[in-house]
Amino acid sequence: MSDNTKIRFIKLDEKAKAPVRKHEDDAGADLASIESVTLGIGESRLISTGIAIELPAHCLGYVTPRSGLAAKHGISIVNAPGLIDTGYRGEIKICLINLGHEPFHISIGDRIAQLVVQRYESTEFVETDSFSETERGDGGFGSTGTD
Repeated sequence: MSDNTKIRFIKLDEKAKAPVRKHEDDAGADLASIESVTLGIGESRLISTGIAIELPAHCLGYVTPRSGLAAKHGISIVNAPGLIDTGYRGEIKICLINLGHEPFHISIGDRIAQLVVQRYESTEFVETDSFSETERGDGGFGSTGTD
């Protein structure tokens, strides 16, 4: 993906805002809500952005939480990061969750998530009977200790 790759988008609703980067070199573009809702403590809800995008071939979109909302209010994304596949052409919706200690209000136009576009490499899965040896082997969760 070159520095000037353009991502086509459609506003599906008159309240929708274009994805926008606040700084030229930001990786994530802010996504805004087209709904006015209050998330109760522990509540999760699918929030509409009113936009759809067309990703270039071999690109994906990651929908990630906004760090300020997470740090200040406990607002995150249930399936973080959300994955948008190249072929998806529907509306981007964000599954927000309130992990904070008080209800959180979202107004129309509030920035609720970020979209990061990234290239990926196509792969093929090949069944095998064994793998090459490594120092770690099959050591998983907690296998490297806590110190």
